Amino acid sequence: MSTPSEIRLPTKRLDPTLVELLRSLVPGDRIEIVKIVRVGSREWETKPIQATFRHLNYLATGLATDRVPEDDLIVPMVHFTKDNQELSSISIDERTKVRKLEAAK
Repeated sequence: MSTPSEIRLPTKRLDPTLVELLRSLVPGDRIEIVKIVRVGSREWETKPIQATFRHLNYLATGLATDRVPEDDLIVPMVHFTKDNQELSSISIDERTKVRKLEAAK
């Protein structure tokens, strides 16, 4: 599966460094992901997840009614395999931190 030609959010801008990192990842790369969660005025970091990158694509969301395509939200998704072999994915937003881990020797 190929990486989308453009990585963007529907309403905010991603850090160009994060965009470049996401575009450079290839299946099998080891990554670490941390989400910063915000609820009301509180925010906190999740526990870091170390996993093996599988691919990046978009999740198209929309309303349950028949609307124009411009109403759809397109969210970038990173798909990965956890160390326990669980297949998982996470949506990327402006508060997501992803870093590439060094390959094991």
